[in-house]
Amino acid sequence: MSKRAEPLAVVRNLGILAHVDAGKTTVTERMLYLAGATYKRGEVHDGTTVTDFDQQERERGITIFAAAVSCSWDGHRVNLIDTPGHVDFSDEVERSLRVLDGAIAVFDAVAGVEPQSESVWRRADRYGVPRIAFVNKLDRAGADLDAAVESIRRRLHRAPLVVQLPIGREDAFAGVVDLVRMRALVWTADGCQEGPVPDDLLEEARRRRRLLEESVAELHAEALEEFCARPSVSDGTLAAALRDLTRSGAGLVVLCGSAYRNRGIEPLLDAVVAYLPSPLDVPAVRGEDGEERAADPDGPLAALAFKVNATATGRLTYVRVYSGTMRKGDTVLDTGTGRTERVSRILRVQADRHTEVDRAAAGDIVAVVGLKSARTGTTLCAPGAPLVLEPPSATEPVVSVAVEARQSTDTDRLASALARLAEEDPSLAVRTDAETGQTLLSGMGELHLEVAAEKLRRDHGLAVSVGRPQVAHRETVVRGVSGLLYRHVKQDGGAGQFAHVVLDVAPLDGGPDGALDGGGFEFRSTVVGGRVPREYVRAVEAGCRDALAAGPLGGHPVTGLRVTLTDGATHPKDSSDLAFRTAGRLGLREALRACAMELLEPVVEVTVTVPDDAAGGVLGDLAARRGRVSGSAARGGTVVITAVVPLAEVFGYATQLRSRTKGRGTFTTRPAGYAPAR
Repeated sequence: MSKRAEPLAVVRNLGILAHVDAGKTTVTERMLYLAGATYKRGEVHDGTTVTDFDQQERERGITIFAAAVSCSWDGHRVNLIDTPGHVDFSDEVERSLRVLDGAIAVFDAVAGVEPQSESVWRRADRYGVPRIAFVNKLDRAGADLDAAVESIRRRLHRAPLVVQLPIGREDAFAGVVDLVRMRALVWTADGCQEGPVPDDLLEEARRRRRLLEESVAELHAEALEEFCARPSVSDGTLAAALRDLTRSGAGLVVLCGSAYRNRGIEPLLDAVVAYLPSPLDVPAVRGEDGEERAADPDGPLAALAFKVNATATGRLTYVRVYSGTMRKGDTVLDTGTGRTERVSRILRVQADRHTEVDRAAAGDIVAVVGLKSARTGTTLCAPGAPLVLEPPSATEPVVSVAVEARQSTDTDRLASALARLAEEDPSLAVRTDAETGQTLLSGMGELHLEVAAEKLRRDHGLAVSVGRPQVAHRETVVRGVSGLLYRHVKQDGGAGQFAHVVLDVAPLDGGPDGALDGGGFEFRSTVVGGRVPREYVRAVEAGCRDALAAGPLGGHPVTGLRVTLTDGATHPKDSSDLAFRTAGRLGLREALRACAMELLEPVVEVTVTVPDDAAGGVLGDLAARRGRVSGSAARGGTVVITAVVPLAEVFGYATQLRSRTKGRGTFTTRPAGYAPAR
């Protein structure tokens, strides 16, 4: 492959986002099949999908690891990343969103916007990723496009622009009316058939087309001008306005269908090409120093590593190339370590299959072999043109288990395997407990840790024992102290250490229901007259941050407090940064012992969907788990209950819920911060 097969204008880099079980993987499979990238339609329940290629994914029936695939449609190259929907693997979604230009948000036509849908939506907002929506499973009993669209408007605060009208309801769902072109698309055993709008739907289609024109005119100046001057907005103007609104984020194009029944996928691919941006349409990537790099294959190289995977054949580093061209054999600069590395091979990725290529240009997402030190979030660039790109943010782990090798001879192998797991997945953390000597593996949830432990057994051949999950507690200040004086004086011969600080400690305001931001710490100085020089004030702040690592109640990290340096004193010879940092650390520790402290535990928002006849028992069980019910709603023979429950009480809940509801109940969770432990 000596040169790029397609120009940047016909490339689309997008992800598939949704709540677990909304149908993301099935949508991806149908897109690959219809685009000719696969010869057979894969099914999640059969374990035959392309993107869920890991054995654990096939056994559990869910996506665990983000998988990259590509296909061609209407002369465009579509690079897809199928992301997980389970909350425990939300960091996989975060890393993918960081490098994508657009996304398809998939919603269940019965459930509408679900908790994890909101979570991934907010993450996409953070990175400014343009999106279109696909309301899936219109063939299910209780499916309602209008209700799903209303939940998008209410919960995601985005103006939905519905461009299709379903033909038939539930089991009778057979096709859609394209409201932009006013044509009917009906799916039969022979595929998609295009024709005029059925007579019985013509009036409703015209009404909805008019509503679409009005909604677009409210948001788009050119469409408004034409809307006021003519009886209707032309198809060309409407399509151009929808493209502009999608790329600016002012509106959300909504399509519908049933991926399982292969209905609605062709117009979805057309919408990807028509509305989502190419690498040329997104803003130039910006480095930490403010320097911008446009998507130019001839410019200096700038690429971001967003995923690392250690395979049996070597270490794969997945990168998004933003600028320039990376060639096989090139030397690149790792700006995180300052080291240069050689690119041995470049691979075009199709899930678990790879095709070697000679180069990767701006806009490409590829895997690179040969990088030894690159980690997730590493910027790779030309040695003569350094640049540091913003890495994906990592979520702090909230659940820990003790892991040990069953055979003492495997201890070293276990340490190496755990290090490799943490390298592949930055949302996993490994540490040794100073008091017990146990090796603790921390992650985002119970399932996350189960998957990690199974990888140790299968991929690394280790027999391991896993202890009961432990949650990460925090400590916070309920009632502070004022005017605590701490003097640090040390004289061992020669230059000594002298620092005198006066500290006020007070609680920070908490969030809703007492939940606190896990990083809640504020430091300020009100010292006047230069009694503590500015450089020493910074040292006191650093010392206070050191003291936050272990609180007085149980050695847990401290959060939710404000420390004010009100006074202090220096010595002309013995004062130093080290002395004031020590005084800040020891002074805050003493102040915390004098404060009224409270233990915090992580809490999660649990959404439980159960049959009507099981709701009473489920509510009682949630109360027994110290849950606070915040709402319930009836929905087609089921009840959806929302409650805030301590994370420690959710372990093993899946089994209990299945038992109480005879296997008919489901639940999802999402982090809701910290709350006082009761």
